[in-house]
Amino acid sequence: MSDTPDLRGAKPLADRIAVVTGASRGIGRAAALALAEAGAHVIAVARTQGALEELDDAIRQFGGAATLVPLDVTDYDAIDRLGAAIHERWGKLDILVGNAGVLGRLMPLGHVDPKLWASVMDVNLTANWRLIRSLDPLLQRSDAGRAIFVSSGAASSCRAYWGPYAVSKAALEALVRTYAAETATTPIRAMLVNPGPLRTEMRRAAMPGEDPETLRTPEELAPHIVRLASPAWNGSGLIYDFPTDRVLTPRKPV
Repeated sequence: MSDTPDLRGAKPLADRIAVVTGASRGIGRAAALALAEAGAHVIAVARTQGALEELDDAIRQFGGAATLVPLDVTDYDAIDRLGAAIHERWGKLDILVGNAGVLGRLMPLGHVDPKLWASVMDVNLTANWRLIRSLDPLLQRSDAGRAIFVSSGAASSCRAYWGPYAVSKAALEALVRTYAAETATTPIRAMLVNPGPLRTEMRRAAMPGEDPETLRTPEELAPHIVRLASPAWNGSGLIYDFPTDRVLTPRKPV
């Protein structure tokens, strides 16, 4: 997936409807901007109204369009209402970017508080299942539904002290691969993205001693998300690995 084209001036996603969660900052914000610049109408979901309004201002500056949805992704009834509202207004959904996530805290598994464990699973795993549950009927109505979920290298590295986060991302990968298998004969394609270490607030919290200037940015990743969201993309159940710019096939243990 090297040689990503410059999408400025092109509208490969014109007239397509995209939901992006965690859209107020980091990867979600960069993805929302890139999708809007590529022509999609972005339904931007995040908890912070002010940050969503700043995103909307940025999208409007280049003539894009967005609908702002202040919503906590653990409000599962609200996710269902979102699906109903999209159905009423547009009758379909073309793109879902499940990006919202939390790190939790880095600590030994035996020290993790049950409430912390549950909160990480609620955001990183269960919320994405609820998004699939609510929005799959709308993706089925698209001529080329694309569901993209942000995972992490932690899902496979299983480093010490990253337990809740790593487990949630490994489970997310199983969720998305299952969804890909279930939609294999439909126009839907479901993909995972491993962004690697990027210059985000989550990375800063996990690695406070790291120089952020040594890291790539969410804006560098965003064009690849646009490519995965396009009708031309045909892979499903795979992982786009940004650090190596490769599409990886998950393999069973040998």
